[in-house]
Amino acid sequence: MPALLLAASLLSQAPALPKLPDIKRDPQITYVDRSGAVLGVRGGRFAPPANLDKLPAYVPAAFVSIEDRRFYEHSGFDAVGIARAIVTDLSKGRAAQGASTITQQLARNLFLTNNRTAERKAQELLYSVQLEQVYSKKQILALYLSRAYFGAGAYGIEAAAERYFNKPAANLSVREAAMLAGIMKSPTNYNPAEEPEKNLERTKLVLDAMVETGAIRAEDRARALSQTPKVWKTAPTAPAQYFIDWLDGQVQKVSGLPKQDLVVETTLDLPAEEAAADTARDTVSHYAKQKVAQAAVVTLDAQGRIRAMIGGVDYTSSPFNRAVDAHRQAGSSWKPFVYLTAMEAGRTPDDTVVDEPVTIADWSPHNFEDGYLGPITLEHALAESINTVAARLADEIGRPQVAATAKRLGIVSQINTDPAMALGTTQVTPLEMAGAYTAFGNGGQRVSPYGIERIRVTGGGVVFQHRNAAPVQVIANPALSEMDRMMRNVLVSGTGTRAAIPGYDLAGKTGTTSDYKDAWFCGFTGGLTTVVWVGRDDATPMRRITGGIAPAELWRNYMRVALKRLPSAPIPLGPAPPEALPTPVLFPGQSSGVETPVPGVAPALPPATPDPISTLLRIKQN
Repeated sequence: MPALLLAASLLSQAPALPKLPDIKRDPQITYVDRSGAVLGVRGGRFAPPANLDKLPAYVPAAFVSIEDRRFYEHSGFDAVGIARAIVTDLSKGRAAQGASTITQQLARNLFLTNNRTAERKAQELLYSVQLEQVYSKKQILALYLSRAYFGAGAYGIEAAAERYFNKPAANLSVREAAMLAGIMKSPTNYNPAEEPEKNLERTKLVLDAMVETGAIRAEDRARALSQTPKVWKTAPTAPAQYFIDWLDGQVQKVSGLPKQDLVVETTLDLPAEEAAADTARDTVSHYAKQKVAQAAVVTLDAQGRIRAMIGGVDYTSSPFNRAVDAHRQAGSSWKPFVYLTAMEAGRTPDDTVVDEPVTIADWSPHNFEDGYLGPITLEHALAESINTVAARLADEIGRPQVAATAKRLGIVSQINTDPAMALGTTQVTPLEMAGAYTAFGNGGQRVSPYGIERIRVTGGGVVFQHRNAAPVQVIANPALSEMDRMMRNVLVSGTGTRAAIPGYDLAGKTGTTSDYKDAWFCGFTGGLTTVVWVGRDDATPMRRITGGIAPAELWRNYMRVALKRLPSAPIPLGPAPPEALPTPVLFPGQSSGVETPVPGVAPALPPATPDPISTLLRIKQN
């Protein structure tokens, strides 16, 4: 073999080998959920050397058995293995068997490219010998296992174990270790998620090799083959990548470009996240014929911790985060801001209003259902999401006052104050709505949604610690208890009955926008709020999908799981009224976001909103 002869020549001519290049590794940022489960890793591609002392002995043995069974005998390259490969190649008339040792593979991964040239192979051999002189076998194997590529974007044994089996490498079974070792021959051809049959064939060879080298017994092989490990087709933490994307910029602002490995302890609850993702995907699939294409879910606790964030149904195909970056019209999920403003102005749920035709500034809203109910209570009007009542109510109490209420609760997007704002023409994100609705379920306190609890150096000190600001009361009684009463009724006898879960104190509001382009359900119990949005990215209409159908069902099916995992309680009564409610807190340079009407000039809608007259005439919301 020319490369071997060239390397031997160089070795014989050089009295001393040159110094090894530095082994470089960019720092990594590991994100974990509130229980310490790994959500994802960003930053450098490679992890620190694997800790062999924490791995079952059969894990590294699987790789040694199939990749380099003379690993502990050779000094960098295996002359016996090379000779065997030459004989095999000559007998087959082609290059049928490789002869690269684990040390050679590591040298290639550390310092070289995959170019198949004699010079590169000679360098690889030289570096292999040097590695063996500088590092112990244990260190070489630990480095190798941390840098080997396992396909599907997984570099290193830990990443591979999490990607394919949703577990740390320390918990791998014999069968799973053999499956991962089998990938080394070709990460594309032997990927267990994409090529299960080919991986099985290779796994059997690995297990045979493990028996031959004494790593396992024949009965261990039989037991391993009798098992059928679950292989995740897509990474189980894929839905959490929306959340990590959102946090990544925040981490960089706090820590700068990290020079050491960091751990970001987040607020997310991975089982709740997985339940939200599964339910969102199932709901979108169930209603695909009605042209439902996407969904977003956000869950907050009473302090604003983000417990779940789903930005779409498939992160791999569409990483755009609809939970935080998609501004969509809120529809009737906006109406609680109208009714809260009215309650604070002295109205009560039992006040009688009339559902009848109404015209405001040449605009005449229509109800979702044909016809009018006549005299009804405000509580009934909210439960049935009557558009005429909400529009007249906002006109009477003042739309700028409604906008101020929404801002006070946490809406940060630009709010229009034209007559149709009462029906939710303002464009908002699911995260905003979750933050605002949380005040209804936590006793009336404003929250600032957040996802980072702490950032620390791996094995070291704390870089950042979240500190909650002093509580700010934004809803007082009796308005708070009146709103909670009315929104409970939405689930009992109104448009949100599909969201009801027996045995829990729940409240919320449905929302559907013009021509069925967006559908929402925003609901809460004591200390736990979840907002669901479904729709299409191109903002084309769905087929008669309202907030009380797909979003309410998604909310119910997901919350059945979340309520068993996350702290919750009956909706609290809240404190007595404060002397005055605070005005919105603005950051430097931030406008109030409320468009103040100029006499004689119609207020402008947000840029993405179509022509107001043609749109408002068609509004059908619930």
